[in-house]
This record gives sequence, C-alpha cells and structure tokens, in this order.
Amino acid sequence: MGKRTWVTRAALLASLCGAPVMAQVQTQIPPVVAGAKPVTVQRIKVHSSAIQGNLEGESANRDVIVVLPPDYARARAKRYPVVYALHGYSIGAEQWIKEIHVPQVVEGAYALGARPVILVLPDSKTLHNGSMYSSSPTTGDFERFVAHDLVAYIDAHYRTIATRESRGLVGHSMGGYGASRIGMKHADVFGAVYMMSPCCLSARDASLLDSNGLAQIAAIKTREDATKLSWGLRATLAAAAAWSPDPKAPPLYLDLPIEDGKQRPEVLAKWAANAPLAFVDQYIGELRRYRAIAIDVGDKDGLRTDAQALHETLDRYGVPNSFTVYSGDHTSAVADRFQNYVLPFFSKNLVFPNQR
Repeated sequence: MGKRTWVTRAALLASLCGAPVMAQVQTQIPPVVAGAKPVTVQRIKVHSSAIQGNLEGESANRDVIVVLPPDYARARAKRYPVVYALHGYSIGAEQWIKEIHVPQVVEGAYALGARPVILVLPDSKTLHNGSMYSSSPTTGDFERFVAHDLVAYIDAHYRTIATRESRGLVGHSMGGYGASRIGMKHADVFGAVYMMSPCCLSARDASLLDSNGLAQIAAIKTREDATKLSWGLRATLAAAAAWSPDPKAPPLYLDLPIEDGKQRPEVLAKWAANAPLAFVDQYIGELRRYRAIAIDVGDKDGLRTDAQALHETLDRYGVPNSFTVYSGDHTSAVADRFQNYVLPFFSKNLVFPNQR
C-alpha cells in the first residue's frame, strides 16, 4: 500500500471495495439488547433530478430505506435529527441493512442509551454495482442526490430538525468514500460525519488492468454485456463511469486509464482529481465547520494506510477528528460498530430538540 501502486485486479478490489462481495454479510452480530423497543422500517422511492437523464440509464427514482424511532408515531409534535448512511460497493440498501443488521442494531443502540434519530439508507447501486457517490453525466450526479435531493425529500416528508447541525453522514467502504467526498464538499448540509473503512482515498495508477481484462471490456457491445464481466472488471468500470465519463463513447460512456497498452495521463488526472487525499487540502475550511469527524478501520484491513493518512492530514491542519483502529478486517465488525460506536457518535454530536 505504501507505493499506492497495484499490478493485479485483486489489489484493485482491496482499494476500491475492500472485500469480496461474499464477505459483505459475514459480520459479527452484537447480541440482542433486552427490552429494546421496536423501530419502524419504511421502504420508499425518492425521485432525483440530479440522476435523471444520465447516459447509463440509471433510474432517477431511487429506493430508500427509512428507519423511524420507536416513539415516532405517537410523539406527533417531536422532531428528530437525521443520519444518512451510505452502503458499500456491490451491494444496495437492502443488502446494506442485512450487513449491519437493521433493525436489531438500531433498536439495540437506543436501548443502550443512544438518542433516537431518523436513519436514512439510500440505494446507490448502478449498472456496474456502484455509483462511487460521485458526479458524472454517465451515472448521474449521486453526490447531489445525497446532499440535496434526498435531504430535501426527507425534510419535506418527515419530522426532521432541518438544519445542518442536526444532520449526520456515515458510510462504509465505498460509502466511506462517499462520506469523505460529500462531507468535504457539503459541510453546509451536514454537521457530523463518520467514515467507516473508507475506500478509494488515494489516487490510482493504470497498472490495475491487464491485457485480458482490457480485451473483455473492448468486446462489450451492450449494457447487458457489462453485467456478465467478473466482479473485479465491473469494479473498474464503476470507477471509470464515475470519474472518467465520456458522452461520446457508447455503449458505456466512459474512458479507461489505459488503452492499447499505454497509460492515458488525461484519464489518470481525472481519477486523481476524485481522490479525497488529493483534494482534502482544498476543503480544510469546510471541515472545520463540523461538530465532529470520525474515521475507523480494521487492523487487518488493506485500507488502513489511507485511512490513517487522512486522519494525519486532518491532524496536521488542526481539524479535530477521532481515528480508531479496531481489531478485525474490512467487514468483520461493521454491525457491532454501527450499534456501539456510530449511532452513539451521532447521539453525542448532533443537535437534538431543546439543545439549541
């Protein structure tokens, strides 16, 4: 990880997504907390003008899961902070709630003393298994979907405290990248941010593609062909669709960082421009606005080096943040941490009713 250079697709998977899809639901489940009160889980659709009209054909009507506090239905005058939780690569919102064991962990967190919030989990899965929460004419502007369209919808349809100090943003893996990216650029929307094992923080080079992979991609004639590629090649296409879109390159409308065996510096520059460790220095003033920033990563997670680098960058600028290295790999402790660290973090650092 030190050179941030990879020669196999396996390493790309570690950097882009953190762990194979099979591992996404193999997480430690915290024990059920006695006396926990039930929450309400709703499944809704949210239309996003920011995604509408994208070249990839992604639906602008996004699936969203909303988890309401135990007393939401009866405490009709009460308003709540909102926490937006972003899923990782290759999974959508439904698999995300299985990975973190919602509603059990939410109910458990409240029973253990965390203050109830409205939890919102949007689905950002795309043709290539992930939007990277980025702004691209190929996939649509998922960054704006989260930071603007989704927030506006939730504030209009639920009893929220509609201020940045009462909004939290958290994500795991690709979602952790999304939390870092959106968090840096939209401190006017969110008041606290938590990055769980964030991927893709540093710039990549072109050694992630071999001749066989390039040949398979070159043979693609339709969108459906792309869905038959290996998991690793689809991850490569997801990054390209998000960071190097090309409206003149059907059927996938993207550019790869290597062509005919040669690196393409102009494409690599676009990928680098989307790496948080490359642009964090531009957003220090915005990051200082947060009430709290947290980063965590497992001691056996290949993403640890970059996560620590982000923490050290914030420290160098004097931006308050917490950094935790826990015992485990990329997914092993996600559910436990969501219950016992993430929700208590927002309970402590968001503004609740009568707290102003």
